Amino acid sequence: MKITILYDNDAWNPQLQADWGFACLIEAFDKTILFDTGARGDILIDNMKKLNISPDRVDEIFISHDHWDHTGGLSHFLQLHPARVYMPSIFSGAYPAEEIIKVHDAEKLHDNIYSTGTLQDIEQSIVIKNNKKVTVIAGCSHPGVDKILDAAAQFGEVTTIIGGLHGFNDFPLLKNLENICATHCTQYKNEIQRRYPSAYIQGGAGKVIEI
Repeated sequence: MKITILYDNDAWNPQLQADWGFACLIEAFDKTILFDTGARGDILIDNMKKLNISPDRVDEIFISHDHWDHTGGLSHFLQLHPARVYMPSIFSGAYPAEEIIKVHDAEKLHDNIYSTGTLQDIEQSIVIKNNKKVTVIAGCSHPGVDKILDAAAQFGEVTTIIGGLHGFNDFPLLKNLENICATHCTQYKNEIQRRYPSAYIQGGAGKVIEI
């Protein structure tokens, strides 16, 4: 499994542009999935170009929630490559996608790839199962990290979380995780890193995480 952060508040790769928002590319089990699209399509596409990632490589798009800093680049991207899009069930608006699939309950998207379902009618996260271990990728964790981890645990043992954790401060909840990459809107990155230095992975646009 390979996850490349394409859009984040910080830039891991100094050649890429940082901007408020989040997007990453997931490559797992013969699927290439764009998770969220950041706030601006021009920045997303330019960062992808600098990483030699063509939009045509994307099989489908997974949108975590309907906030501008996660959907702002969606229309721009779809004009270049009209892929299938998985959206939370409450999502509104029309997009030039190949197909739009609204997700309400937890469901299997592909072998070993799942959605938590739209938790609290706000946000869905993607779950990738590798043997018995599970990786969760979250947009902003608006429903709460505890609820996201609980929802993901039905698919296996959660060992990795990547993405925005917003105002999360229930730090002991992360104690059994092997990998923690707190990105985007996470308010307490420094405290999470201080408490779990061996598990913490620095994020930022251009960061590649292989699990």
